[in-house]
Amino acid sequence: MKLKERLGAYGDVLTKESLKKHTTFKIGGNCRYFVYPKNELCLTQIMKIIQVEGLPYKVFGKGSNILCSDDDFPGIVICLDRYFTDFYFETDGTCVVQSGTSIILLAHEAMKRSFSGLEFASGIPGTVGGAVFMNAGAYKSDMSQIIQEVFVYRNGICEWINVQDLDFSYRHSVFQQHADWIVLGMRCQLIPGDQKEILDLMDSRRQRRMASQPLDRPCAGSMFRNPTQAQAWELIEKIGFRGKSIGGAKVSEKHANFIINDKNATAEDIMTLVTMIQKEVKEQFDIDLHTEVERFNWKK
Repeated sequence: MKLKERLGAYGDVLTKESLKKHTTFKIGGNCRYFVYPKNELCLTQIMKIIQVEGLPYKVFGKGSNILCSDDDFPGIVICLDRYFTDFYFETDGTCVVQSGTSIILLAHEAMKRSFSGLEFASGIPGTVGGAVFMNAGAYKSDMSQIIQEVFVYRNGICEWINVQDLDFSYRHSVFQQHADWIVLGMRCQLIPGDQKEILDLMDSRRQRRMASQPLDRPCAGSMFRNPTQAQAWELIEKIGFRGKSIGGAKVSEKHANFIINDKNATAEDIMTLVTMIQKEVKEQFDIDLHTEVERFNWKK
């Protein structure tokens, strides 16, 4: 049986799929197979096929914090944002949610039930799984403050891992050291609140984001982590790189820590600009800027 047919028994399969269609940067080469598993059982079978065939793989959500190279990927991209989208709320604010769920959607569903704790995530354009992986955050809050457990596929089994064992810190989790672990869901604890106050806070922050961030342009959110000494955008402004362009890549004039795909940028355009920024900041301020955006399928 052909590999596509075997994978197709357990999910929706696309062949030679352009990753430009699946990343917010609108950048990337083609992948051999792009697969949407239908459920956890199907995922375990897809993983067995991958292991037997010895194929490389990558798990995607909404592709909102990733820079794919321009090269084709010879393996399988597993995408969870089609079928892994269920969520459940208990009356005490406990929320159990699958990893393919939009974190923005989840924040709004929590608001509708008058639960507070996810307001910070109401503008993060990714999935729950991606937010867990990155320990995503904003407004001095992050995922580690609400998570109690994470449901994970690792070593061939699905199991819950307690938050104390997830090594959360600023934009970091244990999953970044274990590429073979797959986040399947989480259990978090929210608190009862006033629905109008929650909605008003989310609306005010949405207006602030729209005014200060280039949300209408292809990008991957904040490009650099904030070092302890200063805000990344301030350093980029001080080196005079606001509006700087390399090929089709450009430092946003609206927010200097956003690099946008301005004119059909390649991945190399983006990385050339990133490297120039890092070099100038290091030379002028002796500060190392580290990227927040993950790189995928790069040979170097």
